[in-house]
Amino acid sequence: MITVKCFARYRALLGFSDLSLPSPSTLGDLLADPRFAALPKDALLAVNQSFADRSTALADGDEVALMPPVSGG
Repeated sequence: MITVKCFARYRALLGFSDLSLPSPSTLGDLLADPRFAALPKDALLAVNQSFADRSTALADGDEVALMPPVSGG
């Protein structure tokens, strides 16, 4: 199973803060699930607390984080 955590405005946008799903092969495969259709393309993605891209391989027990882009000084 993969645990998906949504942060900030993505919680309201996607309708959940934590979700467990069967393990897909890549982060892109996970995000192809219809539950993530509203996720903006500029979302920051992390796997096991390291930034990742959609080609990142996933394994059982991984934690995926979805975060909005940030700015500031």
